[in-house]
Amino acid sequence: MTEIYSEIDDELRRERLKKVWGQYSALIIAAVILALVAVGGWRGYQYLQTQKAAEASSAFEAAAALADQNKHAEAEAAFAKLAETAPLGYRNLSRLRAAAEAAKHDINAAVKLYDAIATEGGFSSVERDFARVRAAALLVDAETYNNMLQRLESAAAPEATFRHSARELLALSAWRSDDATAARKWLDMISEDGQTPSSLRSRAEALQALLPPVAKS
Repeated sequence: MTEIYSEIDDELRRERLKKVWGQYSALIIAAVILALVAVGGWRGYQYLQTQKAAEASSAFEAAAALADQNKHAEAEAAFAKLAETAPLGYRNLSRLRAAAEAAKHDINAAVKLYDAIATEGGFSSVERDFARVRAAALLVDAETYNNMLQRLESAAAPEATFRHSARELLALSAWRSDDATAARKWLDMISEDGQTPSSLRSRAEALQALLPPVAKS
């Protein structure tokens, strides 16, 4: 009896499957095809992205080699091309390197490139702060302290990655502008920050020695 019931159950299941297949076979086939296309498309996309990354890596290394050979104009052009065509990571890095190459022969052009990076949302906050500090370093001998403060105040904040360099540039700019109070403010922040690099701390101490003594009340 058990075997008979089992055969009946199997037959009923087969009949149900036939009905389901008859009603939904087209949908089932379409779903399978779509799944296969999606998997194939994703793998194709991954392959293309891997190829693009490999090509960008080779092109970036070639541009860096030009820079090492002091072929700065050619290196800048190569990095600029990568900045337009490479995947996002290489694109951002190439724009930073293009600005660095421009700085070797045209400070104004380099500052313009760095300023563009500092204001674009496609870059991380760390990259934008780096661009701000690099541009300010190129301008420290020419810009007023107020302009330098406008450029660097956010980059000098307590949690900013490049705060040490930003504070040093602000202290130097204030000193050059004969603003001892402002210079001392930034130098104190440098000395009180336990993470200040030792070399920068030494430079800050040397600059501190050049300031006039604080008047006694």
